Amino acid sequence: MLSLRSILTQTLLAVAAIAPFAHGQSVGPGVVSGDTFTHDPTIVKKPDGSYIMAFTADNVGLKTSTDRTAWHDVGPAFPNGAPWTTHYTKGDRNLWAPDISYHNGQYYLYYSASSFGSSVSAIFLATSPTGQPGSWTNRGLVIESNGNSNYNCIDPNLIVDAQGRWWMTFGSFWSGIKIVALDPNTGMRSDNNLRSIAARPANGGELEAPYIHRHGDYYYLWLSFDRCCNGAASTYRTMVGRSRSVTGPFVDRNGVDMMNGGGTEILRTHGNIYGPGHPAVFTDNDADVLVYHYYQPNGDAQIGLNLMRYENGWPVVY
Repeated sequence: MLSLRSILTQTLLAVAAIAPFAHGQSVGPGVVSGDTFTHDPTIVKKPDGSYIMAFTADNVGLKTSTDRTAWHDVGPAFPNGAPWTTHYTKGDRNLWAPDISYHNGQYYLYYSASSFGSSVSAIFLATSPTGQPGSWTNRGLVIESNGNSNYNCIDPNLIVDAQGRWWMTFGSFWSGIKIVALDPNTGMRSDNNLRSIAARPANGGELEAPYIHRHGDYYYLWLSFDRCCNGAASTYRTMVGRSRSVTGPFVDRNGVDMMNGGGTEILRTHGNIYGPGHPAVFTDNDADVLVYHYYQPNGDAQIGLNLMRYENGWPVVY
């Protein structure tokens, strides 16, 4: 016969197993170790089964891992600097929100050059045969915005749709999130069409960091709502919507269009996890993996990793 303690323990374990699906906002990140300081992370799994992370840092930071748990800094993508970006950064070496992926036998790195509060911004592309520091070749400017633009060219993400077409999402604040078509042969912009896919007109435009991931019949648009980059005072939240088309319309779980501020909340501040946001997703052998950063109470930015499953067509983290 089970003791009262055993019954209570099993009950708590059962509740813990159920809770993430009902209250994803309060699920803690998975265990990581090593060099865990990071901001705006994105991860690609290499053909050999190891991992490369790119993140916001001077000249774009890179980390590697063999097991998705222990991470090691390996240095900047551009150890000799990236002088082609300084017009947009006001001379700063800090390059933002890279997006790393693997296609056509090489690694693609899209990244942003900007300064806080400015829409004088640009997204550049580099490619590499190995993904290692110093191996990246600058392929040039993909798209830029200026002081008169009502959008901001930061936070890029490459998505290849079910038909093999290449697209890049980007954007922050102002009129919201955009998507443009890319040439799969070059990785550069292929036409002049600029499509809008998400905005928060009633909330001061506070959304950014788009990432589209395809799962089954849907494209899922991941976003950050509210404010980043203020340590433990950050109000970032991780949101998601979905569409059967890569160009939208994207709606949240309640059917609200993401162009009208829609978004289903997945993660928010809880306990000692502050401002979880800037989401990215990649598919691994065991599950889709949600990648993000959050702040510790001392303000340090940390890697956040959670596995996901889908219930009734919607992602839940655990």
